[in-house]
Amino acid sequence: MVSEERRSPPAYLGPYDEARATFSWETVRRELAVRPDGGLNIGRLAADRHARGPSADRVALRFVAAEGEGRDVTFAELAGAVHRFANALATLRVARGERVFTLLGRLPELYVTALGTLEAGCVFSSLFSSFGPGPVRARLALGGARVLVTTRRLYEQKVAPVRRTLPELTHVLLVEEAGGHEPPGSTADGLHCFHALLDAMSPDFGARATRPEAPALLHFTSGTTGLPKGAVHVHEAVLAHYVTARMALDLGPDDVFWCTADPGWVTGVSYGVIAPLVVGCTTLVDRSDFDATRWYRTLESERVSVCYTAPTALRMLMRFGPQLAARYDLSRLRLLASVGEPLGAAAVTWAERALGLPVRDTWWQTETGSIMIAALPTIPLKPGAMGRPLPGVEARIVRRTGDGSLVPVETPDETGELALRRGWPSMFRGYLGDAERLRECFSGDWYLTGDLVRCDEEGYFRFVGRLDDVIKSAGHLVGPAEVENALLEHPAVAEVGVVGRSDPVAGEVVKAFVSLAPGWEATPETASAILTYGRSRLGAALAPREVAFREALPKTHSGKIMRRVLRDGAVHEERGA
Repeated sequence: MVSEERRSPPAYLGPYDEARATFSWETVRRELAVRPDGGLNIGRLAADRHARGPSADRVALRFVAAEGEGRDVTFAELAGAVHRFANALATLRVARGERVFTLLGRLPELYVTALGTLEAGCVFSSLFSSFGPGPVRARLALGGARVLVTTRRLYEQKVAPVRRTLPELTHVLLVEEAGGHEPPGSTADGLHCFHALLDAMSPDFGARATRPEAPALLHFTSGTTGLPKGAVHVHEAVLAHYVTARMALDLGPDDVFWCTADPGWVTGVSYGVIAPLVVGCTTLVDRSDFDATRWYRTLESERVSVCYTAPTALRMLMRFGPQLAARYDLSRLRLLASVGEPLGAAAVTWAERALGLPVRDTWWQTETGSIMIAALPTIPLKPGAMGRPLPGVEARIVRRTGDGSLVPVETPDETGELALRRGWPSMFRGYLGDAERLRECFSGDWYLTGDLVRCDEEGYFRFVGRLDDVIKSAGHLVGPAEVENALLEHPAVAEVGVVGRSDPVAGEVVKAFVSLAPGWEATPETASAILTYGRSRLGAALAPREVAFREALPKTHSGKIMRRVLRDGAVHEERGA
């Protein structure tokens, strides 16, 4: 059941043009009471900002689990635990700037570790708990991990076998999972019981001033060589985390906010941990895997007002149609936003029909650290468009020339590379151990995103594709995302990934890998219907020439379809392998 009357939004952001004209980052500093000497610490703003006074007993984190167990943590309780962890790092002689990693699921200890690490002036990095020993070791080694917080099960499975190759990893704090037995308080090989260590610490922490430019966060993102890149962000990034959550997600202190991203992903840290705690709302943490019925039940029972999720999750909901959504009271949900990959117009219109409100897209990267472009609540919605740049963000479309200079693309709806003028607080400050790669990302004052986009006459940006994903077919540059979004509007298509297959005449032809919606069969007739639909929507130059059916498409841990894997598969099929 979807109510026609929804709670009014906080309306932090006024009329768009006025907000852009009057915005300044200095105003945000004053709003967060950043000290005149520039002292700024993410951990203190997130843990202490609401821990005293009337908000102390407000629920900061609400943990729910499949088995029905739940746990609420107030802002006052969170601050005490965070201070204990910061004191524990001091006791272990972990110095400012040294790296503290987590290899955990969505457990309370992850949030305590993240904020305590930041409060102590150390650098926090979170790994996906589903990573295998190889990816875990590579990131711990590249990051020079000094401390790791994980469970005994994950440690024994994924860290212990490679521990001797990680000489900098001095301390491992073990969190015991339900039904287990905690390890001893400390052993010669640096194993500690997380809770025993914290229980021995004071809940008060005498923090020193932290420079805004001090390193705070280390986020890993994939590289073209297959090796991870470690993007470094500083404490000043919290200004952007906070203000973009207010502007793009319209978060206010009275909201119940659900960010479905895993904390191993940058979204799960920036908007699942930091931003909502600084805003002061209640953050819902669901420790279970995705299930459509449970997803709707959680929205209803926890009275979620703002939800930030991925297009993959929305497409999974679309498989069940509007009938399942109609069983639940979603009247408290007033804003639904997406992140992580292009959001097609089909998902926007489906959500409006099934959930009673559209999906608002957001665009950003690990390197930008926070939302840069969004379908803001205060601007008209254009299904299929990413939206417009946030106040404080200057975006333009460019083309690179042979000598490395940039040529602006001024014509509306002409494709070029998205560039952002440096200066926003959450901009990454470099890749760990790779200064040359940082220089390659910039041309003068402009950060080159590697994303191809178009911009219409009203200033709305649309995603076309990654530079390295673009298909060159018979002289046309085909953006996979544009083709995928069009095919997703066909009722047979649940998920789709588009790649180029080599062709002796055209150079490349567009091939679509499709996962079918329930009730459809992988027949030549279905393939023909999808191809015909593609030609009618895109024209012969952009439409796919081939369709291949798959039960499931390969995805990253954050839910993005892995076109590289699909391309490799297309090559093997072409060679008859």
